[in-house]
Amino acid sequence: MSVNPTTGLPADPEHDPRASYAFEPEYVAALTDQIIATSGTGVTAYAPATGKPLAVIPQSTVEDVAEAYARARRAQQAWARTSIDDRAALLMRLHDIVLDRQDEIMDLICWESGKARKHAFDEPLHIALTARYYARTAHKHLDTERRLGVIPALTRVEVNRVPKGVVGIISPWNYPFTMALCDGLPALLAGNAVVTKPDAQTMLTALLGAQLLEEAGFPRGLWNVVAGPGRELGGPMIERSDYICFTGSTATGKIIAQQCADRLIGCSLELGGKNPILVLRDADIDKAVEGAIRACFSNAGQLCVSTERMFVADQVYDRFKEKFVAATRAMRLSAGLEWGSDMGSLISQDQLDTVTAHVDDAVAKGARVLAGGKPRPDLGPFFYEPTILEGVSPDMVCFGNETFGPVISLYRFHDEADAIARANDGEYGLNAAIYSRDVRRARVIARQVKCGTVNINEAFGATFASIDAPMGGMRESGMGRRQGGEGIHRYTETQAVASQALLRFSPQYGLDDQQYAKLMTTSLRLLNKIGRA
Repeated sequence: MSVNPTTGLPADPEHDPRASYAFEPEYVAALTDQIIATSGTGVTAYAPATGKPLAVIPQSTVEDVAEAYARARRAQQAWARTSIDDRAALLMRLHDIVLDRQDEIMDLICWESGKARKHAFDEPLHIALTARYYARTAHKHLDTERRLGVIPALTRVEVNRVPKGVVGIISPWNYPFTMALCDGLPALLAGNAVVTKPDAQTMLTALLGAQLLEEAGFPRGLWNVVAGPGRELGGPMIERSDYICFTGSTATGKIIAQQCADRLIGCSLELGGKNPILVLRDADIDKAVEGAIRACFSNAGQLCVSTERMFVADQVYDRFKEKFVAATRAMRLSAGLEWGSDMGSLISQDQLDTVTAHVDDAVAKGARVLAGGKPRPDLGPFFYEPTILEGVSPDMVCFGNETFGPVISLYRFHDEADAIARANDGEYGLNAAIYSRDVRRARVIARQVKCGTVNINEAFGATFASIDAPMGGMRESGMGRRQGGEGIHRYTETQAVASQALLRFSPQYGLDDQQYAKLMTTSLRLLNKIGRA
């Protein structure tokens, strides 16, 4: 077996580990040491690109969840007293470590998720951006703020940002490094501790993230990892959390929202999507094609903000279709850790079954396959070709249901108002894109699109990589926002503190209640006349 000299990880995904697991026991032990698990049982993790075993992941019990929260609460008490500058300094240290260790991170992402290396690179990039942004803007988001007092000069009001306490994070498999860390970093900066349950399919990558946090200097006990099925550990996590952050399906998100409501704790939910792109009549066709390839087929379409519906103006439809189909057919599919692949594998048999069922259903009901349309077992057990469909109608499963795979439906439109209405059809509202040379007009149209993020002349990166901008969904695509001020304030309680001088809010200086009321009325009129709030 060849080994990457930089990371020490296996460098050849065709290595046959049937007689042994792909990773050295010492490497796996160093990662799984991050899990709080005493069950004595384990679950084998497999490489999607080859179907071969990678490692055994220890499993946590409900009692382990309780222990994780106990450790988190002890650590959080001291952490909340740590200065904002000291917390921010650790984020900057993490920023540098992630960039230094990006080869190892990408290797592990490719092994566990099966994605192409260029899509794996997005993950350390996003975490470095997130760490740097929150470290640089910590005081902007967390410093005590002065507010207007009721009596000018006599009432002083300040608003504090107080940490929630312990935040529970349930993260998905599709971006295992990004999603394991990006929501937790602002939680830490705000003074909270974290208990996280990453998806079972990509535990090793999430555990590497936990290891890097410790290497950056975050105190042990501040970031706690449990492993196991969500149906067993999710409830106990919600019972003990002061806030829940979940990324996953809409169906599961609704259950979590109900459970959080029962406890009167907050939650942020980034859920499903059926994301549209609008290619207007004045679009740069080459730019739109390049963006569409990334929007539809990054990580084999297993991206929350990826596109599954594309509405193209009649004036450019045929030219766009020709170039888009050609570019899709030219994509390079392969399993491996090296650069050069345009798309990798789906994550699992379940995901492959869903994609296959959606395409087969559409074809059986009259949809036309312009590119792709079939599995590629010759490349790996879960590969599916990047697929373009035309003639998809409402009676087809893929028309309104999220496929979460490399499948896009093309639709021609004549009227922009109709295209906007069709883009807004359904219950989802996560991400959209608009291609037009007239950016000002595209911004006007964007306000009419019911999505939490809208990109102009870009597929999804402009919003997602702009960490100062909020990211999240409308309607059944979720609630709450990650990134920006909203992304850190969700983990804090606002506390108003006011001090009063000289005057009190009751009669004094010999006034009775009626005279006091008249004095206050006169004061309000005076303040209004001089323009005071």
